[in-house]
Amino acid sequence: MLYSLAKGIMTLVLKIKGCRITGLENFPVEGPVIIACNHISLWDPIIVGCSMPRQVYFMAKEELFSIPLLGQILHGLGTFPVKRGQGDIGAFRKSVRLLKEGKILGIFPEGTRSKTGDIQEAMAGIVLIINKSHAPILPVKVYGAKGLLNQRRGKIGIIIGKPFYADNLEIPEKIENRREWLANKIMDVVNEM
Repeated sequence: MLYSLAKGIMTLVLKIKGCRITGLENFPVEGPVIIACNHISLWDPIIVGCSMPRQVYFMAKEELFSIPLLGQILHGLGTFPVKRGQGDIGAFRKSVRLLKEGKILGIFPEGTRSKTGDIQEAMAGIVLIINKSHAPILPVKVYGAKGLLNQRRGKIGIIIGKPFYADNLEIPEKIENRREWLANKIMDVVNEM
């Protein structure tokens, strides 16, 4: 109920701001999906969640859940904590479980917001989730989200690319760290949209 209410309110705000959604026809109507998105603003999960026709379950840094009220709201929205900078087996298991249940997992593979707006190095954790779940990847690019409330109408938007499977990406033989290469390749796909 909280998710539907929050989505309704924020969708209205985004419509007022003239948020553009491109590529919605690429969004899978059923089955598990891993949304891999760039991260430029605190608004990114809201923009992505409001743009998708199915509920998106996001991972968020653990520190946010210790903030009074915010932690409860995040839990109510289906968001779950991840300990950054270490292998968080609990977050990994939760991610795989959601995907096995046919749900949508939202991940920002860069691990933190980009101060410049440029795509940063990706964390290899997304590849572990892909390998265990075998879910398709939906590349998503958010733009204009910095300072959303101060942005001029029509400058904010999201591009939804075509879903693909990591198995279809050819990893060059000379690559030593295959997970790192694959994580960055996913972000290259997002960057090129």
